[in-house]
Amino acid sequence: MSHPHDGVLGFSDHKADIRLSADAVVVGSGPGGAVAARELAVRGLDVILVEEGPAFSTADFRVEAGATMRRVFRESCTRVMQGNGFFPTMQAIGLGGGSLVNSAISIRAPGWALDKWASEHDTPQLGAGSLDDDYAAVEEVFGVGPTPDAVMGERNLVFKRGCDALGISSEPTPRNVRGCKGSAECFTGCRNGAKQSADVACVPDVVSRGGRVLTSVRVDGVKRDGARATGVVGWVVEPFTGRRAHRVEIDAPVVVLAAGCMATPLIMRRSGLGVSNGHAGRHLRAHPGLAVCALFDHVINPFEGATQGYHSLHFLEQGMKLEVLWGPPAILAVRFPGFGEPLKRHLVAFDRMAPFDVFTHAPHSEGEVRAAPFGDDPVISYHLDDRDAGTLQRGLVILSEIAFAAGARAVLPGVHGVPDPITRDQLHLLRDARVTAKEVTAGANHVFGTTRMGQNPRNSVCDEWGRVHDARGLYVADTGTFPGSPAVNPMLTCMALARRTARRVADDR
Repeated sequence: MSHPHDGVLGFSDHKADIRLSADAVVVGSGPGGAVAARELAVRGLDVILVEEGPAFSTADFRVEAGATMRRVFRESCTRVMQGNGFFPTMQAIGLGGGSLVNSAISIRAPGWALDKWASEHDTPQLGAGSLDDDYAAVEEVFGVGPTPDAVMGERNLVFKRGCDALGISSEPTPRNVRGCKGSAECFTGCRNGAKQSADVACVPDVVSRGGRVLTSVRVDGVKRDGARATGVVGWVVEPFTGRRAHRVEIDAPVVVLAAGCMATPLIMRRSGLGVSNGHAGRHLRAHPGLAVCALFDHVINPFEGATQGYHSLHFLEQGMKLEVLWGPPAILAVRFPGFGEPLKRHLVAFDRMAPFDVFTHAPHSEGEVRAAPFGDDPVISYHLDDRDAGTLQRGLVILSEIAFAAGARAVLPGVHGVPDPITRDQLHLLRDARVTAKEVTAGANHVFGTTRMGQNPRNSVCDEWGRVHDARGLYVADTGTFPGSPAVNPMLTCMALARRTARRVADDR
């Protein structure tokens, strides 16, 4: 059986300066870029896909969280959005992008969320049902299906039992996997090779159709002829160090930027393209999230079962998605309160814990991505509005109620000023607390909106097909194009929109 990375060029393959040409160059191999490159290749275009990070195979994955964070995440997993609080955010750097290390959650945006885009953000062609064909096509390529009972594990099932007891609807989480064994190692890379990450699901099709895939290539800017994009320039960079080795120049009449909503607007700004109205990099939106850890008397063994195999969309229109959560124990243990003996008591009870999380659409919160005065990493700001923090607080209360309904004896809410742990009789302390950005550490790994779509060139960066308003031949195919929240995990919608954009690229030729 062939390896999914056969034909992919890496750092050691780049011996000198690179000068290439193609029909289209796609920058970034995450879910958006890989889908766009595959669709273009399938439609007969000569495609070059470039990725700044290296290719990671199953043999390269390390179950130890620290090693993964240093090697697979930007800024060694220390990236943070700063504003009225500190909001950790993680972006991967490697072939396949975030799909390498996310939980494989693949959910269609509800029709009402897309209708909201259409009515509030000037994207009338993207209402309910507009992406159905693209969703279906992507789901087939990525093997999306509901998580089967056989790989749930007690951590997921106890969440279901709690929801059932309270009459809260819940369901198995749809995920892009084939043959999942429930090893709960999504965050550190699937060593079983079951996760259908973008490098597994899309890159082989790009290569088999004559496309070229170059890893360890960082794009610094878009080449231009007036307002026309004509290719990209950048460097070969050494994995893990970022050391520049050789110059890269790729000529192409079509440039698709899919470097992620943090990097794409900075590439555009450095190139002087798509920035005439000043909106590139602005309107950063996110799904800030918080978690509780439920403590049970019976063994949960939370390190067994699908990473995030069950969820509830019951409160989605109220701004909340509820999920089962898991990650490497060393990361989750950071949330445990106390030092010394109290901390040790939590650690020895790990096998009887079940973490649940809530994230909010955060419609009132926004940020910005700017270039740093030195170095390549961006400066990211974000302000969590008190109204959105209040939604997270309500979510924590509901998660705690689910845990208690499932038989938990206590929960760790992780909110400053609220005792850790609390029992069912103390839940009013969490319900009545005043929660703002300063009382919590809300992670935000779903980020979008910095190159948002819209019909009006005065307040958007690209149109509903991802075409940049004031730069011919330049397209965007990552979550930056989202004009608002998709209400659920963004990966599947990003891939559907990327396929839609690639279809338009092919039709425009």
